[in-house]
Formats: sequence, C-alpha cells, structure tokens
Amino acid sequence: MRKVTYSISAILVAASLLALIVWGLKPGIDFTGGSLMEIGFIDERPANNVILEKLKESGVESTVIQPTGERGVILRFKDISEAQHQTILVFLSSLGKFEEKRFDSIGPTIGKELRRKSLWAIGLVILMIVLYIAWAFRKVSRPISSWKYGAAAIIALFHDIAIPTGVFAFLGKYYGIEVDTLFVTALLTILGFSVHDTIVVFDRIRERLNTSGGRENFEDTVEKSIRSTVARSINTSLTVIIVMAALYFLGGASTKLFSVAILIGIFFGTYSSIFIASALLVSWNKFTLK
Repeated sequence: MRKVTYSISAILVAASLLALIVWGLKPGIDFTGGSLMEIGFIDERPANNVILEKLKESGVESTVIQPTGERGVILRFKDISEAQHQTILVFLSSLGKFEEKRFDSIGPTIGKELRRKSLWAIGLVILMIVLYIAWAFRKVSRPISSWKYGAAAIIALFHDIAIPTGVFAFLGKYYGIEVDTLFVTALLTILGFSVHDTIVVFDRIRERLNTSGGRENFEDTVEKSIRSTVARSINTSLTVIIVMAALYFLGGASTKLFSVAILIGIFFGTYSSIFIASALLVSWNKFTLK
C-alpha cells in the first residue's frame, strides 16, 4: 500500500515540478507591475475581440481579457497613466453602458518587492514549522528520532504546495491564469492547515509510544494512530472544502482562483497527512532496522 501511495505522489509531484520548470508561473500585476480594470456591462457583454479592438483604438496594445460573471470583464494592462485610463473608458463607452467596478495600478518596483517578500514569507513559514516540530517532539527519540518527524512533515508539505503550484503553471500556460498575492496567501494557508493535520497524527503516535513504553510494534502504533484520527481529518477538511466551494461558486471573480488553490491544497494536504507523512516514519524505521 505504501509503495502505491509513494508512486502516485511521486508522479504528481514530478509532473508538477516539470510543469513549473517548463512553463513557470504566469505572474500577475501584483508581481510585475501593471493595471487592472474590472467593468460590468449593463446590457449584453461584447465579444472579447470587439473589446480588444476598441482597446487598440485607444492606444493600448498588451491586454489580457478575462470574462467574469454574465456581463463583467476584467482587463489587465501594462502600467498605464490616469490619462490613458480615462481614454480607455471613453472608447469602451461606445460598446454600451457599463459600470467600472475597480481600477488598480501597481508600479514594477512595488511588484518586485512583493515578489521578494512573498518568497521570504513562504521560506520563513517552513523554517518556523521545522523548529516547532523539532521542539514539540524533542522528548521522542525511540524508535524514531525527533528530527525525523520534522523531516517527514516537510516532505509532506513540499508535496502539498508543489501540486497546486504545478496546476497553476498548467493553467497559466493554457488558460492565461495569473498568480498574485492571493495565490501566495493560499499557499501559506495550505502550509498551515497541512502541518496542523500532520501534527495531530504525529501527536497521537507520540501518545501511544509513551503509553506502550515502546513494547508495541511501531508500524501497528502508526496504523492505530491514523485510524483514530482519520475521521477527524476528513471531517475537518470537508468543512473547509464546503466553504471554499461556496466561495468559488458564489463569491466574486477576484476570489475564485484563491478558492481553487485552497481546494487543491486541502485535498492533497489531507491525503499526505494520512498516507505520506506517517508512512514515511514507518519506512524510515524499517530502513534503520535493516
């Protein structure tokens, strides 16, 4: 069973890393700088090519058009001035009545700073998780050293964020989906949720080890610990999945991709807590005994 789960996880992670290396993520204006405009047409929304033609007439060349809802559209440009912004509104008004819902503009310098801080935030969270697990399991040394709990958790965490990142690399390549600071927020949320789920299982393993005094077979200890926590893990994950599904179907366009990233991460985070992190401890113990 462990070989099957390892194989599935290895294939998914490898495919995700390959997508990330070959295609990379498509950064949004949060990281590159640029302008974003969201408008909602009162009547029928014009076709994308019609909107694009009007934008070219206004002097804007590089534009990404993303329909939202029944009559809305999100327009992404390179950084434009307020004068260009007003010119675009004038040209678009010839397509019909509309309401401008938002207009955001971020300079390239701020975009680079946000990208740098986002990478630091992810790295710092992972470091703090390792330190916390090492401290929490400092008194557990048999039959698995305390640092191995931290190593197993980090491997599971890498699995949990690699797959959503690979999915978004695929979506960016074929559907033009961009990543922004909300995507980074989703990754940090996934990291926190996943490690919490993993630590619950590890903590139950620690309790059983202390209770049995090491007399019970370690593999049996892990299996009983998983069985006693699996219902809790699945129920907790389902509550998050239901909320994120509601946010995706009923929320605004700006939160849809955030909810998609969370949904993918929570699903694979629950999977890794049950089938990967604890199984790694068993495999590690068997390898040590050999």
